[in-house]
Amino acid sequence: MNLNGRKYIILTLFISIGIIYTLKLLSMQVLTSTWRHNASAIAEKRREITPPRGVVYDRKGKKIIANRPYYNLYYIQDDIKHLDTQAFAKLLNVPDTFITNRFKEVVKSEGTYYNKITGKTTSNYRSNRSYIFLEELSNDEIARIAPELYRFPGFYEAPTSMRAYPYKNGANIVGYLAEVSPEEIKASHFYSRGDLIGKAGLERYYEEELRGVKGVKYLLQDAQNNATNSYENGKLDTLAIQGENLHLGIDIDLQAYGERLMVNKLGCIVAIEPSTGEILALVSSPTYDPNLLVGKRNINKYYPQLLMDKFKPLYPRPLAAEYPPGSIFKLVQALIGLQEGVIDNNSSFPCDKSLVGCHNHPRATSIDEAVKFSCNPYFYAVTRRIIQQGKSKSIFEDAELGLKLWVKYVHSFGLGIKPETDISGLRSGLIPTVSFYDKWYGHHRWAFSTIRSISIGQGEVKLTPLQMANLAAIMANRGWYYSPHFVSSIGNHGPLEKFTKKHYTMVDKKHFDIVAFGMEKVVNAAGGTARRARIDSIIVAGKTGTAQNPHGDDHSVFIGFAPYDKPQIAIAVFTENAGFGGTWSAPIASLMIEMYLKGSIADKPKEQRILEGNLLPHEKRTINN
Repeated sequence: MNLNGRKYIILTLFISIGIIYTLKLLSMQVLTSTWRHNASAIAEKRREITPPRGVVYDRKGKKIIANRPYYNLYYIQDDIKHLDTQAFAKLLNVPDTFITNRFKEVVKSEGTYYNKITGKTTSNYRSNRSYIFLEELSNDEIARIAPELYRFPGFYEAPTSMRAYPYKNGANIVGYLAEVSPEEIKASHFYSRGDLIGKAGLERYYEEELRGVKGVKYLLQDAQNNATNSYENGKLDTLAIQGENLHLGIDIDLQAYGERLMVNKLGCIVAIEPSTGEILALVSSPTYDPNLLVGKRNINKYYPQLLMDKFKPLYPRPLAAEYPPGSIFKLVQALIGLQEGVIDNNSSFPCDKSLVGCHNHPRATSIDEAVKFSCNPYFYAVTRRIIQQGKSKSIFEDAELGLKLWVKYVHSFGLGIKPETDISGLRSGLIPTVSFYDKWYGHHRWAFSTIRSISIGQGEVKLTPLQMANLAAIMANRGWYYSPHFVSSIGNHGPLEKFTKKHYTMVDKKHFDIVAFGMEKVVNAAGGTARRARIDSIIVAGKTGTAQNPHGDDHSVFIGFAPYDKPQIAIAVFTENAGFGGTWSAPIASLMIEMYLKGSIADKPKEQRILEGNLLPHEKRTINN
């Protein structure tokens, strides 16, 4: 017997069988899409359960972001038998054409699969899988539809949830949800097509905390994708965990009051608790009801309208608008001058209007008097001493050295740098540097006389209203601050660690006492520029500003804090095209302070004047706040 011959025959047989099986497997797994889909169906036991998002509360425990139950209507095409499209359209209260068009939309949205080997393109749509036919049905809608679904086999309802805003306030704070984009799905394994994700505001910044943890349910399925039973009796299933609740520093009643005060006005209000850095109110005017952007249907309807509104309600003015601060910036100049020793509290400069324009007032014989009168020539002289200290014989090199030092001081106030606030859309403002002026004028081709407008908060200097409010908090704290933030606690864990760190300016506390005393005079002493900010029984300290506007009427600015000895609130009000800071912004700030500290307003005529004031430029029409 030829054993070697048999050996080769058997070996050839095994190799042949292996080749045959390999080719068959290749055909099943690669060449034939039907086998690929069926194998996927059999193996696909995992079903994700999306948890409710975390609830958001204000500082008093009032619910300002909640979840409301909705329903989606699903279908499985293979289960649909003899669909009466007219009757079904009538039940859903849609045109007859909607039914057939919706089926086509779903198939198209699933896309296609291209097989590189066969060169064939097949649809990803599978007639034995469930798809959403209608989404975001309310309780009333599903109560009308569900009892009749037995007449239309293949369709069924399933509960879901969407956001609800019990208060129609703080739209620029809370943000909104929308369907995840393909890019967002690729960036995170958490999301699947149709999931919602935070697109703006707190919903976006705290997305990971609010979204929770998805649950998983494993099902036994056959090749037709029919669930037959729980896999392993549910031993591997996990529960969905609701997202963390957020507790805010926001006082929703104060927020609502601020939005009322700013009706028919362009601008913003930012209020901060100085001792914690928690934002009490952040008003952007005009604003809108956040419920307008709940759900795809609302977003498709209202977002384009809000986007095209010429008054820009979607624009977060307190965070992104960069305005010249005007005279409130004199506080910073005074503090730097005192710390550098180029002036003291008793320094006196004449109100020389040939240097820079000013209103009529007595000569300021001290820092606190200069703050009270808001004397432009005085702070022109102070800033010149800071910038041109005579450290170099060259006036240009001396200005460069002085400006570098000045920029360090100003940055220590959190100005000219992007705040670490827990919301998106922030801008850093502008504090001009040596490189900034070198770019415009050339190296060593500028001096203080070139950049003198910065001394009174004009020219190139720009601040956001949030930075202005933080400056008020720094004055209240006499030299330090926490980064302004909204969330006081994530669940029971407190705020993010970066919001528990104190930041100190480069100026000693003793100098803040001097300048803060001047702010108290601004409001309460004769000749002060903010008499409309006075409140009976509460000592308010503040500073007015009138920011020049090359595009129209000047802007009205006020920052302040109260009570003077133990501050509980620091505030900035910026009213566009409203002129002198003491006329509109100062009384608005005082009303906010009084409402927060006392819960009611004693000076009703002042309140009525602000509520009825219409400061919209050119076209006077009501805007919905």
